[in-house]
Amino acid sequence: MAKIKQLTIAVENRPGAVAEIAKALGNARVNVLSLMGTAQGTGGTIQLVAEDAKRAKKALDEAKISYQEAAAEEYELPNKAGALAQYLEKLATKGVNLSSIHATVSKSGRKAVVVYTVEAEAKVVQAA
Repeated sequence: MAKIKQLTIAVENRPGAVAEIAKALGNARVNVLSLMGTAQGTGGTIQLVAEDAKRAKKALDEAKISYQEAAAEEYELPNKAGALAQYLEKLATKGVNLSSIHATVSKSGRKAVVVYTVEAEAKVVQAA
């Protein structure tokens, strides 16, 4: 399990909103490792993990894009059916309440990566 930073950005639900974030990060040579976006009515939220969180924050600051930073955990799982459920059950057994979660894997990848944040008062423990 790796401790990482997740950046959350509130956006307008309009064409180009996410592209502006990607452009600011890309121009600063920030590699985005994972990104999840959701829209709700006229707004939305982007959650992202960058390879270099410090550089990502600097790029967003320079572009005047507001964000919130949260401690997150990153954990590799085998890319097979049931692996995610098994890991999440272990977290639940330890009393970990998730605030957000997203997972990704390449189609031919052997490992999946789960990124999650927990409630501020929850203690994250090694579940595997």
